[in-house]
Amino acid sequence: MILKNSLALLALAWLPTAALAQQKDDSAAIQIRAVLHDPVHPTAELFYADKAGTIVALELLPQDLTRPVMTLPVNGSLVLYDKLTVDPKKPEASLAATCKIPPDTKRGIVVILPGSAGSKPAYRMVFIDDSAKAFPKGESRVLTLLPVEAAIEAGEHKLPIHPGVLTAIPPVRKVNPYNMAQTNFYYKKAESWVPFTERQLQYLDAFRRVFIVHATPGAQQPTVTTIVDTASAVPTHRR
Repeated sequence: MILKNSLALLALAWLPTAALAQQKDDSAAIQIRAVLHDPVHPTAELFYADKAGTIVALELLPQDLTRPVMTLPVNGSLVLYDKLTVDPKKPEASLAATCKIPPDTKRGIVVILPGSAGSKPAYRMVFIDDSAKAFPKGESRVLTLLPVEAAIEAGEHKLPIHPGVLTAIPPVRKVNPYNMAQTNFYYKKAESWVPFTERQLQYLDAFRRVFIVHATPGAQQPTVTTIVDTASAVPTHRR
């Protein structure tokens, strides 16, 4: 479920000094890729602890996943900071976002979302297990930020989308010769289902998608941001 903004009181107990600069246990590190979804403020400076415990910048990309990076969990949680210099005696002052990591998980995709106005931390995160078993190639995931029920129709699949729940979409097999399939999104208004996005998308076994359903301030209807995960979109040769 979506992590709520109730983590500002974690204080020193959740972040020992060793996690900042002295942690050397590489086996504790996990691989993550991240995407920032904040239509109002689409850029941000965020930081994480690498597998040596050094605080480094998270190189966010516009509406795309970052390259894979290794980071050290803190008491079973992924932690992001809002500055490069973190006071080990008061690390909570630099907390930007945090979320629990499922047990025995070594790879994750995190969707970074803005918190409510004036909240601390300023962001919240949704963690998606990035392992081949949990999120196979060809599948999609839908995260809705709407407070109402929604639904997706992708090829042969017609599935409900519940607020705060990550919905798995199996591979789409009902495609045309160009591997295209109709993909429609709906939200529930009273007793009716109202379409708000209708388009054709290409579905290939090499692709994975994360659909983020949201309402942009001032818009007349919801919209969908699509994050496409392909091998070529995530360079791995960079340090």
